[in-house]
Formats: sequence, C-alpha cells, structure tokens
Amino acid sequence: MNRWNIPDSLEQIVKQRDLACVYCGVRFGLQDAPRGQRPSWEHIINDARIVTAQNIALCCISCNASKGAKPLHQWLMSSYCRRKLISESTVAPVVRAAIIAELSEA
Repeated sequence: MNRWNIPDSLEQIVKQRDLACVYCGVRFGLQDAPRGQRPSWEHIINDARIVTAQNIALCCISCNASKGAKPLHQWLMSSYCRRKLISESTVAPVVRAAIIAELSEA
C-alpha cells in the first residue's frame, strides 16, 4: 500500500494503463521532464474512499494542481482546460467512463 492508501496490485494496474496523463495526454517517463509533466496520483471523482481502477489514475502534476478538489465536469469547463484543449472527447477512456457515471448519478 502506498502513502495514498492505494494497494500495490491496483498501483501496478494503473501504472501499466496510464502511460500518459489521463487528462492532457502528456507522456510520462521522459528523463528530464519538467516537474509539471511528471505523474501524480489522481482520484478522478474526488472521493478518497473510492479506491478502484475506475477512479484512481495518473495525471500530470499540472493537471492535478489545476483540478484540485473541483468536480470533474466543472474542471473540464475551466480556462486551464480550454487553454490545454482538454475536453470530454480528448481525455482518456477511464475519465470518459467517470464522466458518464457522474452524469448518471446527477
């Protein structure tokens, strides 16, 4: 279990799946990547109790800092997302699935 209470098995699944930021698509693993382009753990739906492959992802530090605790649908309308050309149609499939789930619960 890591310091964010993500079990080792789930951590490995997410690391194999998310080779790039689930939001902006910046590729991870570049040796000299600026800090903002490095991976960070993300709860797609801001609920630390949901520790599943459908809610835990890797995103870049820049996207994580921008999203903060905002609901996903609200963040996708932000100036940050407009500037980075991030939208429901450009995010990773795991994020699109979370958007659908979020909308169905509304």
